[in-house]
Amino acid sequence: MTTAEAGTGTQPFTIDGQLCFALHSASRAMTACYRQGLDALGLTYSQYAVMLVLWQHEAVSMGFLCEQLHLDSGTLSPLLKRLEKQGRVTRRRRPEDERTLEIACTEEGRALFDQARLVQRDVERATGLDGSDLASLRGQLDELAGRLRTATTVQEQQPVAQA
Repeated sequence: MTTAEAGTGTQPFTIDGQLCFALHSASRAMTACYRQGLDALGLTYSQYAVMLVLWQHEAVSMGFLCEQLHLDSGTLSPLLKRLEKQGRVTRRRRPEDERTLEIACTEEGRALFDQARLVQRDVERATGLDGSDLASLRGQLDELAGRLRTATTVQEQQPVAQA
């Protein structure tokens, strides 16, 4: 019996049979494709994701930003400090609730919007997918991510079996 035959799932137990590897590979390729255009704007992909939220909402709390990007504040804080140093965002405590950190887009940050849309357009073209195929794939990936987050949460809540 080969290692590939030893798997208990429906897919071969090989690198090519792993959904996780296909997603990982596609994610790396997508990020690399974005990097070409984002480098010219002085943005990393993670900074671009933050800016997308701010272009849509103008100013948000750190908690909202964490929820939207599925990242924790420890991951976002250094990224936001760099964006603030570049003059693209501001960070301030909300006067009505000093516990809440508010992140807002500056004029310099807003000025990147049109150029960033062109980067997105170029990446969409590079996929070779039309608008409806892109929307369908994004929907499937969103559903998959939601199911996996739910499964992870359920697993974390179950008591650990003792041997």
